[in-house]
Amino acid sequence: MKVLYMVNVPAPYMVNYFNELGKYCELTVLFEKETSTERDKSWKEYNFTNFRGVILKGISTAVDMAFCPQIIRYLKKDKYDFIISSSMATPTGILAIEYMKLRGIPYYLESEGGFAKNGKGIKENIKKIVMQGAAGYFSTTAIGDNYFMTYGADESKIYKYPFTSLYNKDILLEPVGQREKIDLRRRLGLREERVVISVGQFIYRKGFDVLIKSAAKLDKSIGIYIIGGEPTEEYIKLKKEWSAENVHFEGFKSKYELSNYYKAADLFVLPTREDTWGLVINEAMAYGLPIITTNRCIAGLELVDSENGCIIPVESDQDLTDAISEILIDKQKLYLMGKKSIEKIKWYTFENMAQIHLDFFQNTSSNY
Repeated sequence: MKVLYMVNVPAPYMVNYFNELGKYCELTVLFEKETSTERDKSWKEYNFTNFRGVILKGISTAVDMAFCPQIIRYLKKDKYDFIISSSMATPTGILAIEYMKLRGIPYYLESEGGFAKNGKGIKENIKKIVMQGAAGYFSTTAIGDNYFMTYGADESKIYKYPFTSLYNKDILLEPVGQREKIDLRRRLGLREERVVISVGQFIYRKGFDVLIKSAAKLDKSIGIYIIGGEPTEEYIKLKKEWSAENVHFEGFKSKYELSNYYKAADLFVLPTREDTWGLVINEAMAYGLPIITTNRCIAGLELVDSENGCIIPVESDQDLTDAISEILIDKQKLYLMGKKSIEKIKWYTFENMAQIHLDFFQNTSSNY
């Protein structure tokens, strides 16, 4: 079976997925750019092991987008059994979609998620033009379904899949015990009695300013460790302004180093203003951590409830303070919440992500 994917950049988690899917089909993936210019060096360390990866040539239009007319030469009728595009908002992606419509080439659209707007205005109408006409749509959640349907997708053509950055082997069997946590904290230099971590870029959208303000109101026995590169001057000043001595900026960590922080922590917080998914939620759950995130994080809305954490309103540092304090007060509750996180995340693996797509391909082919 021949499958073609079109995406913007070779993000590490997508390369892992393609390497898994490529074990079972003849897979070609077209990338608009070599990497995203706002990402760390790990995004440049990828291997196309089980699929053919092609970096297109074109004109850069954004940190992770480009205009690559060259894509047209790959879009030939009957060359592939399935063509899937996750580039619905890039110049190259839009060109490819409209070309396939014109030539009568069947294709599918795939999204990790998105919050639909009101469907009005020029940009919204462009989205409708681009999204209508696909043979089907791959969605991660009911929110993603609504996103597609707002812009004209037929609900009967929407198919669910688990979006992830995990292999089966990445998910712990049970939460890390207190003795191991204490030993890890000693080795990592984490001084506080209770440890909260957050992972992400120091950009406004991630909401770390909200977390810093929240931390300032917490008991100083609770340490907040933000991991993800060098903080900008804005965050350093904010920490000083709010006298948040219990906030620590940990810089970039390798996957192995980061795993030790997850294991050492009691709780994971992502105070994002908006994430169309938020894969750090998957990763924290795989390490058996309770989760606090906002009502603008699709992974949180899909994977987090009162059994393994809580969802708070976006922008609310007081709600975040209250939630952190409440969850950390009971060690037994922490363990049970972490155990529930592991149970919930077990389905979200590359193996299952690939298998869901393969099942769809095979069932669809047999119905032709």
